[in-house]
Amino acid sequence: MRIPSLSFHALTQALSNASVKDFVIVEYRGEIGGRVAHTTFGRKADGTPYVVELGANWVQGLGTPLGPENPVWTLAKKYNLTNTYSDYNSLTTFNETGAVNFTGLLDDFEDAYSTFEQDAGDILTQNLQDRSVRSGLSLAGWKPKKNAAAQAVEWWEFDWEYAFAPEQSSEEFSIVNYNTTFYQFSDQNNYVFDERGFNAFIKGEASSFMHDKDQRLLLNTAVTNISYDDSGVTVYNQDGSCIQADYAICTFSLGVLQSDDVSFDPELPSWKQEGIETFAMGTYTKIFLQFPPDQVFWNTSYQFFLYADSHERGYYPIFQSLDAEGFLPGSGIIFVTVVQSLSYIVEAQDDETTKAEVLAVLRNMFGADRVPEPIAFLYPRWSLEPWAYGSYSNWPVGTSLAMHQNLRANVDRLYFAGEATSAEYYGFLHGAWFEGQAVGGMIADLVKKVNVTEEVHYEILHGTTPDEQYDATNGWQASTFLTYGFE
Repeated sequence: MRIPSLSFHALTQALSNASVKDFVIVEYRGEIGGRVAHTTFGRKADGTPYVVELGANWVQGLGTPLGPENPVWTLAKKYNLTNTYSDYNSLTTFNETGAVNFTGLLDDFEDAYSTFEQDAGDILTQNLQDRSVRSGLSLAGWKPKKNAAAQAVEWWEFDWEYAFAPEQSSEEFSIVNYNTTFYQFSDQNNYVFDERGFNAFIKGEASSFMHDKDQRLLLNTAVTNISYDDSGVTVYNQDGSCIQADYAICTFSLGVLQSDDVSFDPELPSWKQEGIETFAMGTYTKIFLQFPPDQVFWNTSYQFFLYADSHERGYYPIFQSLDAEGFLPGSGIIFVTVVQSLSYIVEAQDDETTKAEVLAVLRNMFGADRVPEPIAFLYPRWSLEPWAYGSYSNWPVGTSLAMHQNLRANVDRLYFAGEATSAEYYGFLHGAWFEGQAVGGMIADLVKKVNVTEEVHYEILHGTTPDEQYDATNGWQASTFLTYGFE
């Protein structure tokens, strides 16, 4: 029942639109939005702080006149969120010696990727055994091996999106995930930097069916136990309170579901536990630095700076300038992103250690005498947050649609929703939105006893999922071969 993401807005709006008003929302934090979270950072010339996003930051895949529009983009426009197109061609490259041009490797990767994605399509349409992204890329001719520049390009092209390495990711479903967003909607990514925070659109939509100090919204409330059966659900909270309901929708992150922080009574059945434990929770950490605006040392005409470390793949690899046209010019702000194994390291160590490591990289890239000490430094620790335990989910190699449906499916009157339960849009904000809409509508039907549709699950799993099960019942909502985004 805790709503940690956009699923909160979508499912409660679906309930409200169906005239189901008797619901309670339990939120761990002091405001709604979950992993769509922001904070103040640094200082402007007038002494007021900037606002930076700690979690979700982009609207990914906007839409085209001839095709569908991403619902998050629709809402971003509705609430006039400040955003700018992220131009991934605005990129320059570095290694420990400074600026060095290895952008030609981007074309080599894209050539191999074209073959790779065709192979993934064959796996899907012919119901073949899945393989890892690493295997698929190698078969397509992309083999970075110990080439640090090629490793950096691969990280930029893959890890940065999925928060996992190619070895850890499903070829089939990585392509499904990419295509249903960027081929169906569009290949545009718009970076949001609104002073109200990205979650302004979630708060705005919530205000359409909830009022200030609404008693149905319980903030700063941690769930510790959920008891369920075929007659109802009882949610027990850390403060000693409890809530009894006919139905409950659990939107815990996959990381929380995989932890022992919340217990279930009875224990979740084995098919459900296997579904939860099979999938992976990634961590995506943005590390923000503000430098004196009159001592900015990077070329602000570029948005991105890719670094190839000769000793460690993915070592502080991509810096993004916010002191750039269309963003926050004159701010002196730049941030670097790390994922997964390095995220775990930096989130476990103190700020000063991380700052020293980042500055060492920047001084290799731009020259030791050009990089001053930052005047502000900040990063979140998503892997340690007890209400998140990570950033977003991923599909490991060898997973199947039926296996994922077991993660997605209800147990008695306890239902599940979130980005992780989206078969095609996992990891994306719009995945959470679609799943919230679907489950909210389902619960509304159950309450009103009309058009009742039960979610399916699978006691026995096989290596692949039969073609006929690639349907809405198993969360398969859109064809992965739609190309509106390129028309």
